[in-house]
Amino acid sequence: MLYPFNALLARMKYITRWSLMHSTRAESLSEHTCDTALLAHTLCLIARRYTGTPCRPKTVAVAALYHDAPEIITGDLPTPVKYHSATLRDAYKTMERESVASMTAMLPDELAEEVAPFLTGELLTAEETKLLKAADRLSALVKCLEEQRSGNHEFDAALAQQKAALEAMHCPEADWFMAHCLPCYTQNLDELTRQDG
Repeated sequence: MLYPFNALLARMKYITRWSLMHSTRAESLSEHTCDTALLAHTLCLIARRYTGTPCRPKTVAVAALYHDAPEIITGDLPTPVKYHSATLRDAYKTMERESVASMTAMLPDELAEEVAPFLTGELLTAEETKLLKAADRLSALVKCLEEQRSGNHEFDAALAQQKAALEAMHCPEADWFMAHCLPCYTQNLDELTRQDG
């Protein structure tokens, strides 16, 4: 018997994000999930070391790798469309659930049982879900910064929206990251790797 689950996951590199906007460089779903997982892990480490928010960094990072996997089947529906109305939001949630069911059916039952909670995020606590959402927003914020830095003003409004959404989350870990790490994203390689002293 063949199980195509991982081959399907490998197709994340063909899903393009930000489809309603002109980008100077396309971003794939693979890039976004990797970035989000790295950011989620960092936010969890900040939580453990500085803010005291209980979390499991490795579990949250793996959940981040899977958090948009249903979009392999549904495609990346832009946020303004997804949340345009309650009807569209509910319909999309239904599509996501069906996508998860279709994907987990591509694994042996024993493995599907292990993977499904990562695809749905149901194994995360409320605090961990918030950290993952903050990482997801930070990934979008970084994309907006990169586009703006390339002279693309198409992302100006999205940048302001992502900053406002992150601030509204009242997530101390994201606040710490934005104060101490986010400014480095405007630096070039020489500046990033310069060792003072």
